[in-house]
Amino acid sequence: MIKYLRLLLFPFSILYGIVVFVRNKLYDARIFQSEGFDIPVICVGNLVVGGSGKSPVTEYLVRLFPDHKIAILSRGYGRKTQGFILADESATAEKIGDEPMQFYRKFPEITVAVCEDRVKGVQLLKEQHDLIILDDAFQHRAIRPGFSILLFEFEKLLNPQFLLPAGNLRETFSGYKRTQSILITKTPEGISPAQEEKCMGKFEQPWKDQTVFSTLEYQQLVPLISGEKRSCSTISEKTAVFLLTGIANPKPLLLHLNQYSRDIRHHDYPDHYRFKEKDILELITAFESDPSEEKIIITTEKDAQRLLGDTLKELLLNLPIFYLPIQIGIRAKDKTTFDQKILDYVSSHTRNR
Repeated sequence: MIKYLRLLLFPFSILYGIVVFVRNKLYDARIFQSEGFDIPVICVGNLVVGGSGKSPVTEYLVRLFPDHKIAILSRGYGRKTQGFILADESATAEKIGDEPMQFYRKFPEITVAVCEDRVKGVQLLKEQHDLIILDDAFQHRAIRPGFSILLFEFEKLLNPQFLLPAGNLRETFSGYKRTQSILITKTPEGISPAQEEKCMGKFEQPWKDQTVFSTLEYQQLVPLISGEKRSCSTISEKTAVFLLTGIANPKPLLLHLNQYSRDIRHHDYPDHYRFKEKDILELITAFESDPSEEKIIITTEKDAQRLLGDTLKELLLNLPIFYLPIQIGIRAKDKTTFDQKILDYVSSHTRNR
C-alpha cells in the first residue's frame, strides 16, 4: 500500500525537489542573503521530517561547554504562541514547545528562547551570550551558522529515502554538503563493518571522514510528579508496562524496554501530539483495570513536558508514572576528534565581550 502511495505522490516530490533545489542554489549564489554572526553559532539539524535525536545532541553540546553563557534558540514546534519568547517561570509546553520546555527544566543555568525568525532571535541574544545553539535550523537558510552538525538515523540511512510528500526528506540528500560534521544516531550496539561501510558510503569525501557514530543511552526512570528515581532493571518480565509516546520513532524505546518486560501496552500517538484529557483517561482506565500485580506507566522526557499542564497532571497524581531520559554516547574512537573539532570552532570564534 505504501509503495503505491509513494508512486502516486512521486510527481509532487519532483516538483517539491525542484523548488527546494532552486531555493538552495539561490542561497549558495548569495542572491538570497543569509546572515552570519561574530559569535559561535552551532546548528543541530537533519534532512528528514521527524526525530533523529536532535534534543540529546543539543544537550550534549550544553554539557560540552560548562563555562560558557549559552542560549538555545528553537522554533518552538507545536506551541500556540508566535514571535520571540524567553523561557521563564511561566513557561509551558503550549507556550514555547515541548523540546524547549525540556531544555529549560533540565538546564536552569542557560537561556532558552523560541522564535520562528532565527536571525531575529540571534540578534536579540548575541550580546548576552558566548554561544548560541540552533535547534533544528538546518533548512533555515536565512541564517548562516558557523558550525553545523547534521544528524542521520542509522536505520533510515540504510534504506532508500524520498523527498516530501512521497518520503520524509525535507531537501535532496546532497544537502549534507553544507555541514561540518555528520552524526549517525541511534546506532545499534555492535554493528558489522559492512553496515558501517554502507553508511559511510552514502557520503563523499571529505564528509565521509567527518562521519561519527553514536548510540542512545537510556538513563534512570524519573518520576513525573513525585517519588524516587528507579533503574529499568527493577522492571521484571511480569511487569505490565503502559507506554505512552507521542514521538516520531518509538521503536528504539520499545526495543530497550523489551529487554526487561515482554508485556508492553503501547499507547502510541503522532510526534508532538498534544495529549487530551480523554487520551489520559483511556490510559488510566486501562492501567487501573489491569489485574497485573506489578505495573508501571512510562513515557518519554519530551512527552512528559506536555503532561505537566495543570489538567493532565492532576489526573496523573498518585499513579506510578515515570519518564525515561536519554543521552547520546559517541563511539569511543570518534569522541575525542568530534569533541575537539567543536571546541576548536568555538574557541577560535569567541569574541571579547
